[in-house]
Amino acid sequence: MSKISAAITAVGAYVPDFVLTNKLLETMVDTNDEWITTRTGIKERRILKEEGQGTSFLAIEAAKDLLKKKNLDPKEIDLVIVATATPDILVASTAVYTATQIGATNAFGYDLQAACSSFLYAMSTGAAYIESGRYKKVLIIGADKMSSIIDYTDRATCIIFGDGAGAVLLEPNEEGLGLQDEYLRSDGQGREFLKIEAGGSILPPSKETVEKGQHFVHQDGKTVFKFAVSNMADVAEKIMTRNNLSHEDVDWLVPHQANLRIIDATANRMKLDDSKVLKNIQRYGNTTSATLPLLLSDFEKQFKKGDNLVFAAFGGGFTWGSIYLKWAYNS
Repeated sequence: MSKISAAITAVGAYVPDFVLTNKLLETMVDTNDEWITTRTGIKERRILKEEGQGTSFLAIEAAKDLLKKKNLDPKEIDLVIVATATPDILVASTAVYTATQIGATNAFGYDLQAACSSFLYAMSTGAAYIESGRYKKVLIIGADKMSSIIDYTDRATCIIFGDGAGAVLLEPNEEGLGLQDEYLRSDGQGREFLKIEAGGSILPPSKETVEKGQHFVHQDGKTVFKFAVSNMADVAEKIMTRNNLSHEDVDWLVPHQANLRIIDATANRMKLDDSKVLKNIQRYGNTTSATLPLLLSDFEKQFKKGDNLVFAAFGGGFTWGSIYLKWAYNS
């Protein structure tokens, strides 16, 4: 019997309609289009404006897009993992609600949180379930409503983040396609540099924490940038070395969309031509858990069966890693 690997067999995505451009941000904070573009590569981002809609709305829409494209009965899904840093509510899982709303009534579900590396970690987790032979269809959704935790008077963060969701279906493969290798890392010393101070068990919500703006994301931009540049490039290079991949063997780099300079530094370390580097940061900004599946959705039609994809991500905490995957189908 051939070894079972976990292959991506379908993708889906959703982004909100409202477009927050750099020009519009100029009217909100002390910044300008040229400053944002040259430092981040971002031109616009999508924002979920409708009241009463959270991350689950984004996740559900992305899942519906996948189900429609795959013509899949949601009752066939065994497991739903929602990778997110912005769950609808605390305690109750966003994945559980998402599964119910899309009709995946035979699935169990849970959330996975590793900041901007969440989707990468979720892919690893879902692949392990598939490789064990226990489950046949695992739905991985990366979704974040970052606008819900952003202070739009803080120009250090409000220019970066957007809202969105992407989904992939993992299924067993015996052709040698799918996930080939992974290298995932973390370092808890980094949690001081990118965090939300209040709302957790250390500093529960109070009138004072709200007044001090401690429920918004705060980051030490220079420190995070330095670690992201070195670590994303390191793990991508390591996954290539471990699997005897040259720059010619890599068909596509699928990098987390946090900053164009970080993406370019990773590609340069891998000696990749720019034509192999997937980018949509200019359109969506940093959608945290959604950046990687949004890339897959945007560029799906360019992938060929057997293509070598290298994923790389870096997130708060710190968390980071790389996955090497062989694409399993032609669109």
